[in-house]
Amino acid sequence: MNAIEIRNLTKKFGNFTAVDSISFDVRKGEIFGFLGANGAGKTTAMRILCGLSRPTSGEGTVAGFDINTEQEKIKRNIGYMSQKFSLYPDLTVRENIRLFGGIYGLRDKIIREKTDTMLRMLGMQAEKDKLAGALPLGWKQKLAFSIAIIHEPGIIFLDEPTGGVDPETRRRFWEMIYDAAEKGMTVFVTTHYMDEAEYCDRVSIMVDGRIAAIDTPEKLKAGYGAENMDEVFRLIAGRSKKEGIIT
Repeated sequence: MNAIEIRNLTKKFGNFTAVDSISFDVRKGEIFGFLGANGAGKTTAMRILCGLSRPTSGEGTVAGFDINTEQEKIKRNIGYMSQKFSLYPDLTVRENIRLFGGIYGLRDKIIREKTDTMLRMLGMQAEKDKLAGALPLGWKQKLAFSIAIIHEPGIIFLDEPTGGVDPETRRRFWEMIYDAAEKGMTVFVTTHYMDEAEYCDRVSIMVDGRIAAIDTPEKLKAGYGAENMDEVFRLIAGRSKKEGIIT
């Protein structure tokens, strides 16, 4: 069974169609890039996949749970990290771990054990009582990612997780993504950095609410006669016929 199976997914806001009958699968353990310009509909689609919004029509499953009827089960069985909000800056490192562990339903004993293991693996034992907001951005990222998978979900959704960071920090973050995928976790990631699209097993590109292309980076580059994914993206996204408002 695939980690994600989507058929004819549609989301409308009044007369505006943000997501227009998209269908795709994501295999277990795959790093899947979900790309699109602002207004393409990728964020709206991702909210549905995360159990945060209901589709207008269509069907599908995430982690084996129905996107129409089992949103709460989806939320409990996925991890989620975004650029905009991943940690509480006014809580310490340890308090953030404990809070999110509780949100994910872990018992206190398990949270304590995982806290010690996480801090040791991240090399952050000395920072455990520091406010998360005071950490360097690279450390925040590593911590947020580790917290997002503290409950060992089968799928993690990463919504532009590396926005605004330097190339070296992005490289180290992707090492964590590869490590999670090698352990069998499915990674669903959106990004505006086309060099990161090269790291994905497969990539989809949305234009005007529809999936305009989906394949491996190598096959997309070959099919469009492009040298890199940035060129592929520009060729495909340049087809857009409307100015998107809802992303």
